Amino acid sequence: MLVRVGGLKGHGEWSEAEGALMAVEVTSYDSDTNQRDRVEKPDAYAAAGIPVYLLVDRDDCSVTVFTEPKDGRYRKQANSAFGAPVHLPSPVDITLDTEPLKELAD
Repeated sequence: MLVRVGGLKGHGEWSEAEGALMAVEVTSYDSDTNQRDRVEKPDAYAAAGIPVYLLVDRDDCSVTVFTEPKDGRYRKQANSAFGAPVHLPSPVDITLDTEPLKELAD
């Protein structure tokens, strides 16, 4: 999770998702990764209102940026191959260099 500086202060072990700017996941090689990382997590993060979900997919060497959560789903998603620069929109608003992610494909 990416949160604003101080966003978790005073929340103890648990914090509501309202302070989250972005969720990031890297796929595992488990048998249920398709359902969990590509279906369930995007829906859960969208339902929680997290503005950006970044999925680093080691199976197909790509990153997917999910944005515009509404009614429990992200309305937009953009997929790019490892190596391409990826813009993470507001509230993150940075361009991510994914060239180093190619090492995950080994």
